[in-house]
Amino acid sequence: MPERLSARQFLDLVTDPGTFTEIPHAERESGPDGPLGWQGYDASRARAAERTGERESVVVGTARVEGTAAVLIAFEFGFLGGSLGERTGDRLVAAYAHARAHRLPVVPLIATGGSRMQEGMLALSQLQRVARQSALTREARLPQVAVLRDPTTGGGWATLGAGADVILALPGAQVGFAGSRVRPPDADPAAYTAEAQLAAGSADAVVPAAELRSCLGLWLRLLTRPAPEPAEPPAALGGAGLPGSGWEAVQRARDPRRPRAGAYLDAYFTRRAALVGDRCGGADPDGMLCGFGERDGRTVAFAAQTGTATRPAGFRTAARLIRLADRLGIPVLTLVDTPGAANDAAAERQGAGAAIAELFGAVAAARTPVTTLVVGEGGSGGALALAAPGNTWATPDSYFSVIAPEPATAILKRPPAAAEATADQLRIRPQDLVELGVLRGIVPTAP
Repeated sequence: MPERLSARQFLDLVTDPGTFTEIPHAERESGPDGPLGWQGYDASRARAAERTGERESVVVGTARVEGTAAVLIAFEFGFLGGSLGERTGDRLVAAYAHARAHRLPVVPLIATGGSRMQEGMLALSQLQRVARQSALTREARLPQVAVLRDPTTGGGWATLGAGADVILALPGAQVGFAGSRVRPPDADPAAYTAEAQLAAGSADAVVPAAELRSCLGLWLRLLTRPAPEPAEPPAALGGAGLPGSGWEAVQRARDPRRPRAGAYLDAYFTRRAALVGDRCGGADPDGMLCGFGERDGRTVAFAAQTGTATRPAGFRTAARLIRLADRLGIPVLTLVDTPGAANDAAAERQGAGAAIAELFGAVAAARTPVTTLVVGEGGSGGALALAAPGNTWATPDSYFSVIAPEPATAILKRPPAAAEATADQLRIRPQDLVELGVLRGIVPTAP
């Protein structure tokens, strides 16, 4: 379990020194012992205030994080378990309204057990207020980056946490909708951790406290400084010329020595941060690399296949990336490299068709410019879903095909030896695809 810092100690941990200023907010009046007249509630609040030095369970204000201004919402777990009540809701509304008025990103630093029992349904209904403020902030095209402290449970996780664009978490933090006192007695405690949420695609990174300011600062910088122009396609990293035949194109694209997505991203960006998971219970970290990177001081988003069969979670993660980049006005670079979508039984049960359709739709609906480079295999719809119509390029050591030559041969009821001839008939070489109008061009090789 990570050390539980107070709200102000945590603000000191993540913000630039001397930059935090509290946001003013109206303090509502309530009758004795709160809106429900819960006996002893006033005394509980008084003890909490004396213990923590705070008047409520959140501290809200503006500060800079590694130079980027933001609105921060820091929960004070020592004040009634960081629970949400009416006055908490008032402070949260004030924070989000200030962020929209001043065009600032929002950073919730969450440590809460959920809604406040002593205020009943009036406390629970604050989640609707929070959800509304988060939605208005999304509509204003402002980013929200949540930090999950220990614990992050109940409605605080289901609104401020899970509803953020990017989710960072402290190692070992308790994270889950169900708090520790309301879970089934036989529940696996490991399922309610930051690490489990990362594995399930519900968080983007687990970050040690000592690295949190730099990580959070990078994310805020990336999400608030979009590149002004469409992403230019990277130069090819392979050294060979164009293939002489379709089968040669296939063999070169499948060469294990060929540069893969990681090499292209390293050459293209000076710094980058990964967006992980589909927010639906899955992740495909080995098949789809997504995130935002810095190039010439500005941000470009990326979704890159790694040369393996893409899983449904990978397609959904790429769709999530493109929708977020589109909302924030950040151009997108996609790298196509897959033999095709995963087609095993598990992929079908995980909704392969729906996931591919979601990605097709995200690319088709994007208002921000999308640039695509085919860097290896372009296998069927699993590759095409990531490709930008009218702005797709290719490297000399790649191919793009309606289907790989071997299954095409089988579908056409030809003998396996006919795969080489079929590859030529499919016209899958980069130069063939440029001639057919499928590709915009072939990129030059990097010096």
